[in-house]
Amino acid sequence: MNQEATAISDLSSDERFMRLALALGRRNLGRTWPNPAVGAVIVKDGTILARGWTQPGGRPHAEVEALRRAKKAAQGATMYVTLEPCSHEGKTPPCADAIIRAGIARVVSALEDPNPEVSGQGHERLRAKGVAVEVGLGADEARRTHAGHIARVSLGRPHVALKLAISADGKAGLAGRKPAAITGEAARECAFQMRAAADAILVGIGTVLADDPQLTCRLPGMFERSPVRVVLDEQLIVPLATSVVATVRETPTWIFTSSRPSAIAEEILQQKGCKVFRVDDHGGRLDLQQVLNVLAEHGITRLMVEGGPRIAASLVEADLVDELVLLRGEKAIGGDGIDPLEGMRLNVLTGRLKPLGRDKLATDTIEYFARAS
Repeated sequence: MNQEATAISDLSSDERFMRLALALGRRNLGRTWPNPAVGAVIVKDGTILARGWTQPGGRPHAEVEALRRAKKAAQGATMYVTLEPCSHEGKTPPCADAIIRAGIARVVSALEDPNPEVSGQGHERLRAKGVAVEVGLGADEARRTHAGHIARVSLGRPHVALKLAISADGKAGLAGRKPAAITGEAARECAFQMRAAADAILVGIGTVLADDPQLTCRLPGMFERSPVRVVLDEQLIVPLATSVVATVRETPTWIFTSSRPSAIAEEILQQKGCKVFRVDDHGGRLDLQQVLNVLAEHGITRLMVEGGPRIAASLVEADLVDELVLLRGEKAIGGDGIDPLEGMRLNVLTGRLKPLGRDKLATDTIEYFARAS
């Protein structure tokens, strides 16, 4: 038995079942927005009766999926769920009511939902009907899984994860802003997996013009998991032949611009299938806080940023980076290469965040940082 298996076997049954619920919820990260990706497990006498996870588009909810599979066997069982069951009438009836009708005897919930429409009311509704409710098991991991939902309802913006690739000597590209192959295939596959778990991916027009990126998830069988592509384009100069416009019928593209570009340019992009949003700009740069607010209003909860040094630095300056994934290649670029954060040192960002660990990806290294909870 390996070390991880030994650690899992040492856990209590409640902890093991909650871990399973968290793993189930994560499988649809990036596909459930604007709703959180919740996982649920129904157990009776130590036997798993059913599993459920939030379905693409945000419904059915995880609890309802698990109850549908358990059927009448759910009577007297325990449900493990990664977020408080909803208590309000939305497009579907409240999950708390479905749990009560099914005769669930006990609910183990990782987190209270910060959504004002729920915010403890789901747990209270269950308790009022005689269901035993325990809250807090697996809370730290659940906060990470539901970081997008929490940010959207608490801050009015998505959770922002910045991905940076840097060389062994800390550079992000060649002189003259020319792109460079910094990391290997394993790191690129990791980046594709990150895209699959994001609701949207953001770059600037400079990246589009320099690289013509597809910004999709190019792993076998994963293309449909590609996130919404978001482009910051102050002057609305994105060429129609670029991948983000030419393939918009396959993968959505949302373009943010200022009030200055002509209505004709906007209309042409809209006819191609792009969505165009106009926000305020300051000194030729779009208001990033406003961009994030608009994304949240349109349901985006988890935003991955792959933009260049200017956008990365602007996000850091505005204190809008919640998570950093830092990919380090093994080769150096040289002193004339460009820095990953324009006009500031990388430790300005890493010093604000808590290091979570690192992994080896073939010859590259990946480091994880996040805001302290």
